Amino acid sequence: MNSDNIKKGIERAPNRSLLYALGLTDEELSRPIVGIVSSHNEIVPGHMNLDKIEEAVKAGVRAAGGTPIMFPAIAVCDGIAMGHVGMKYSLVTRDLIADSTEAMVMAHQFDGLVMIPNCDKNVPGLLMAAARLNIPAIFCSGGPMMAGVMNSGKRTCLSHIFEAVGAYHAGTLNEEGMKDFEENACPSCGSCSGMYTANSMNCLTEAIGMALSGNGTVPAPLSARIRLAKKTGMKIMELIEKDIKPRDIMTEAAFHNAETVDMALGCSTNTMLHLPAIAHEAGIEISLDMSNEISAKTPNLCHLAPAGDTFMEDLDQAGGVYAVMKELTKKDLLDLSVMTVTGKTMAENLEGVVNTDPEVIRPIENPYSENGGIAVLKGNLAPDGCVVKQSAVAPEMMVHSGPARVFECEDDAIAAIYAGKIVSGDVVVIRYEGPKGGPGMREMLNPTSAICGMGLGESVALITDGRFSGATRGASIGHVSPEAAAGGNIALVKEGDTISIDIKNCSIQLEVTDEELEERRRAWVCPEPKIKTGYLARYAKMVSSADKGAILG
Repeated sequence: MNSDNIKKGIERAPNRSLLYALGLTDEELSRPIVGIVSSHNEIVPGHMNLDKIEEAVKAGVRAAGGTPIMFPAIAVCDGIAMGHVGMKYSLVTRDLIADSTEAMVMAHQFDGLVMIPNCDKNVPGLLMAAARLNIPAIFCSGGPMMAGVMNSGKRTCLSHIFEAVGAYHAGTLNEEGMKDFEENACPSCGSCSGMYTANSMNCLTEAIGMALSGNGTVPAPLSARIRLAKKTGMKIMELIEKDIKPRDIMTEAAFHNAETVDMALGCSTNTMLHLPAIAHEAGIEISLDMSNEISAKTPNLCHLAPAGDTFMEDLDQAGGVYAVMKELTKKDLLDLSVMTVTGKTMAENLEGVVNTDPEVIRPIENPYSENGGIAVLKGNLAPDGCVVKQSAVAPEMMVHSGPARVFECEDDAIAAIYAGKIVSGDVVVIRYEGPKGGPGMREMLNPTSAICGMGLGESVALITDGRFSGATRGASIGHVSPEAAAGGNIALVKEGDTISIDIKNCSIQLEVTDEELEERRRAWVCPEPKIKTGYLARYAKMVSSADKGAILG
């Protein structure tokens, strides 16, 4: 066992004395030591309940003959960080989480790991750590929030209140209406109730084989989540005994499965950052081009918020992620031979699974669309690609051409939108918000929600080298690569330039001649970095382009 390095032999007497200082007994030290990596904190609603999950996981580990020891991982609430400098510190935590988990595990020589994340960056961060460390590991997340219920009886969620701010500025919603959203949009602990980034990534832990069925969908407040945690604690002991490791599970085929399920579910565009980063840690390279190939043959089966009016609890009741995967097997879209944390293949896991609600999970014969939920666009504005959640785009915006309205940061764009300076037909361009230029690649939920809330969601597009929340809907195109700070063509766009978008044909074009672009490039000067000290400054020097997953070199 790995833990023999800290507990066996006369040379390890000093180490054992410190383990005894923890209150551990010889009996406990004779068993495998399982690290419980918990993101519990008291500032993130998705993490406030993780202490309960920790205790349940520990009970499962002990029941199966192991010794559980918890250590923490950080987590940022993207909703609370949204709209100010805090959002620059969201994406960057993904790599901090992976690095700090690596340090803790290597320093203390755990035999196995149970990862307890829940929100946007700590799920992929811990998946990256699991792939990098490659010791037996399994995930048990905190679960999704319940949908809110307005005073009118209508269900609601986080994306609705962001759009409500836009409606308020447009004069179509009063303060009383805002208060109704405030008090009801987020009614419980858990990751926010739509198919946003946190829930997207939690669902993909199942699709890639690193979590038990239900991990992505069982609501946080339900006792079923505690039972799932206990079963996960038991299962890690089996993985240790059988020596099944993350790289045995997270194979190239497993990543293809995950991207296929991603397209069927209509997941957040942030998965296009996280899946390549996780794969990189597993020694596998996946590209944005592969995403379009998978999307072209994968029907979109779910329209959860923000794309539609169903929520994570509905997906759970319909059969969850496995029911979506079962539909995909009807057209042989998955590799079912892959190993999973159950100790069985995906084919064995899906035996007997039934889609119990064809309104929530469309049968594959009757999809929302024949293509997947995400599209990667390319053209002279984004030679290396950019990303849009096409399942959440209004039909009339799938093809759009209009004048560029150029802003050098998110804050300036929001001010213009609220001031009524953006009109039907415009293409809002927000640049210098990429991984390097931000730095930190802020989410643009505020401007996209403002556009939709002010009634412009069916007539205005937004393009950025930043990224979007999973709660974003509309013709919101992010991850433009190369980014402006790296000299990408988005840096050369001028006010009034025509930009043509064709999502159906995966095209995005700045209607300017190559000669004109070259002339502009000769005159272009990269702005001074916005932040020159601290972690963000170091991050900006090391981070790769968004199309490569914004990984650190």
